[in-house]
Amino acid sequence: QDGPQRKKRKSEVGEVDKQLDILAIGTAVGSILLYSTVKGELQSKLDGGHDSRVNCVRWHQDNCCLYSCSEDKHIVEWNTQTCKVKCKWKGDNSSVTCLCISPDGKMLLSAGRTIKLWDLETKEVYRHFTGHATSVSSLMFTTVKPMNESIPFDGITGLYFLSGAIHDRLLSVWYIRSDKKEKNAVMSFAVTDEPIFVDLTVSEVKEEPVKLAVVCRDGQLHLFEHILNGYCKKPLTSNCTIQIATPGNDGDSTPKPVPILAAAFCTDKQSLLLVYGNTSQPVIEKVSLNTSEPHICLVRDIQKVLSLKTDAALTKVKTPVVNSDTKVLVPGIPGHSTAVKTPASGKEKKKNKRKPGETEESIEERLGALDIDVNKVKTPGGLPQTDSLAVLLVQGLESNDAEILNKVLNTRKENIVKNTVARMPIYAVIPLLHELTKRLQGNPYSASLMVRWLKSVFTLHASYLSTLPDLIPQLGMLYQLMESRVKTLQKLSRLHGRLFILASQVAASEAVQDVPEVNQTAKLVYEDESSEEEGSDDEMIADKDSDENWDEDEEKEEQSDEQDMTVEKEINGDSDLEPENESEEE
Repeated sequence: QDGPQRKKRKSEVGEVDKQLDILAIGTAVGSILLYSTVKGELQSKLDGGHDSRVNCVRWHQDNCCLYSCSEDKHIVEWNTQTCKVKCKWKGDNSSVTCLCISPDGKMLLSAGRTIKLWDLETKEVYRHFTGHATSVSSLMFTTVKPMNESIPFDGITGLYFLSGAIHDRLLSVWYIRSDKKEKNAVMSFAVTDEPIFVDLTVSEVKEEPVKLAVVCRDGQLHLFEHILNGYCKKPLTSNCTIQIATPGNDGDSTPKPVPILAAAFCTDKQSLLLVYGNTSQPVIEKVSLNTSEPHICLVRDIQKVLSLKTDAALTKVKTPVVNSDTKVLVPGIPGHSTAVKTPASGKEKKKNKRKPGETEESIEERLGALDIDVNKVKTPGGLPQTDSLAVLLVQGLESNDAEILNKVLNTRKENIVKNTVARMPIYAVIPLLHELTKRLQGNPYSASLMVRWLKSVFTLHASYLSTLPDLIPQLGMLYQLMESRVKTLQKLSRLHGRLFILASQVAASEAVQDVPEVNQTAKLVYEDESSEEEGSDDEMIADKDSDENWDEDEEKEEQSDEQDMTVEKEINGDSDLEPENESEEE
């Protein structure tokens, strides 16, 4: 029985050791990467928990659990052994930006703008706090035990914690009470700018003050030292401010400030680790604390440190030794016949250098030496081509450079606008539409130029735009803008439409009139005499037969015609004609 137990213990210790060297990295796509710092490689990937950007990741101090929060409003508890989601619940109505686990490991603080304290067993909210006006960027517990030792400690009641938010120059301290009445901060620390990095020493004894190091966006470090003993109305100011600057000796007499990026207390709580300089190549230095002075300025020459590193890197480059017998093949134009000269001695090197009196060869002469047709390289008339305009436009949109965008978007020629839009890459269409919408809201003169670009974008990239699922929100602002503009000119636009129809009708009738008329008079008329005679005989016979009934028929017809005429008059309202004239007309 003893053997297996010992083995199990060893494996448990091994697992804990493995866990200590793992770094959890949250990504913008929602996955979490577990990176082994000892092996220097990616160990595993946690997927399926979040749909959006991961904002904060926290390890649980006792077990192998990992907690993460995201823009998708959820908090996820991960099992890092199986790389699967252990539990997932909604943390807030908006994005959850920060997490912190309580010292006993049974509670979890989460914050978006409001701060919530969760019970990790039931996943229910234990306490609510008002929080900040902006999203919280840092959360940490400042005490391990309650200051009032007479009250029995349940693991969380009586503890203080600290919170900081973006664009907020006050760090708030909150007190966890047994009742739910008080939700506001008990004290606050004032700093000069938005806090970007916060570290503190946890107070374990009642009389021990909490030491706080806050790095602000302006590059300064503020140190606070305060005993947490209840409510404090006024914001507390820093005991000491640390700045770093260059000496300003070499040529430049004015010292320049060096930004502090981060700071952390060492285990002895009497010294600090400072991280300053460039983010890609930071300098880390251990500094002992001396809070008797209110302001400390450390002079550090960063340029020397960085220049030494770059010089050392450059010396590693080796230049190959080339003999005069060897033939070197270089990439170039097919059919290029110039011989490649290898530098044989130092004298030839000196000859290549230009003397002060000599003139440098022009690019045209150099191209001539390379047997390249100069006319092909030159652009006709020196005008910018549409492909270069398209490249310029994309560069301007990516870098948000107003000068480049003004240069491109102020072109008036329809042809150049169409060609530029046609040659644009598809991914730049939506940014261009946003830029055009922004410019349409400004000067009416610029709006008249932007409309040409809009027309080209919609005519050439309509098929791409129709495939976008979020097209309505993307073009909502533009549509509202167009609607508001058109509303003021509604009557004018109607008149324009009518005039356009009239003008098109006039143009069409003129086109019809221009067609030459066809002469429709008969060129030849042929009359048959015999048919006329036969017809007259027949008529005579018919007249004789119908003479008797003629009078009766005539009277009936006259009566009926008179009735018809009176009806027509009543309908048309015409009473100009007299009955005599009617009979004449009949």
